[in-house]
Amino acid sequence: MSIKPLNDRVLVKKATPETKTSGGIIVTDPKESNIGEVAFCGPGKCSEDGKHTPIGVKPGDRVIYAQYSGSEATIDGEKYLVMRADDIVGIVE
Repeated sequence: MSIKPLNDRVLVKKATPETKTSGGIIVTDPKESNIGEVAFCGPGKCSEDGKHTPIGVKPGDRVIYAQYSGSEATIDGEKYLVMRADDIVGIVE
């Protein structure tokens, strides 16, 4: 299935929570993180005067998003968040 978000919407695939720390400790109750990977992007936002503002992320970028942002969607068995580009607070490099 192919998804094309509209306007300034971004489809982010949620990252799976870590079950093991870098020191080798196994985490029995992993907490969901607010990090994910951009899967699809809309074309950007158009203002009232007709100017087009592109989105600052692209598919494949690992991003941090606001804690309670987006709406969950399941597409082909995968969980995604559909959110506005403004809800993305940074790119993980």
